[in-house]
Amino acid sequence: IAVDTMRYQVSNLYHLLGRVEDSVFALAGRAAQLLDWQRDHRFCGRCGAQMQAADGERAMGCGSCKTMLYPRISPCVIVLITRGDEMLLARNARFPRPMYSSLAGFIEAGESAEDTLRREVREEVGVEVGEIEYFGSQSWPFPNQLMLGYFAEYASGDVTPDLDEIAEANWYHPQDLPPVPPTSSIAGQLIQYHCRRTQQG
Repeated sequence: IAVDTMRYQVSNLYHLLGRVEDSVFALAGRAAQLLDWQRDHRFCGRCGAQMQAADGERAMGCGSCKTMLYPRISPCVIVLITRGDEMLLARNARFPRPMYSSLAGFIEAGESAEDTLRREVREEVGVEVGEIEYFGSQSWPFPNQLMLGYFAEYASGDVTPDLDEIAEANWYHPQDLPPVPPTSSIAGQLIQYHCRRTQQG
């Protein structure tokens, strides 16, 4: 079958981000997560036997020890720290291109989302936050995260990037922003929302 290269091309999820409708990106992200999950759970982690797709539900089942494994989601927090109109944006040391975003981190066992938020901020940029406001959530298929978005008010401390995960971090005014994520990501949505409310205030 001939493929029109002007209409179709092989790509990955990162290249789709911000270039297709949100519903299309969500569908592609869900498909990618489920394919990765099936690939990574071909064998039982308890007894080593081969797993099979379960009938009637989205699970991989072990015929030997009867273990059932369901798609795993890793919860993360992502937070935009504000100080008046300014927002704290950071450049991740692993970003493939210059991009400044809000801070994020995985929730560890035994932590609440709020505990994680305060710990990650302290570890990554050395500041403390005060009031926390929940914003929303987003499924993020890189590879299987659920991002819980927050705003947090700056409380104290000097911005000191850890230089391991965070290469640099600074305060930015809405009218003088560096390159930031698109609004198809929750990071971009947090930034855009803060910019809008500073204009209205």
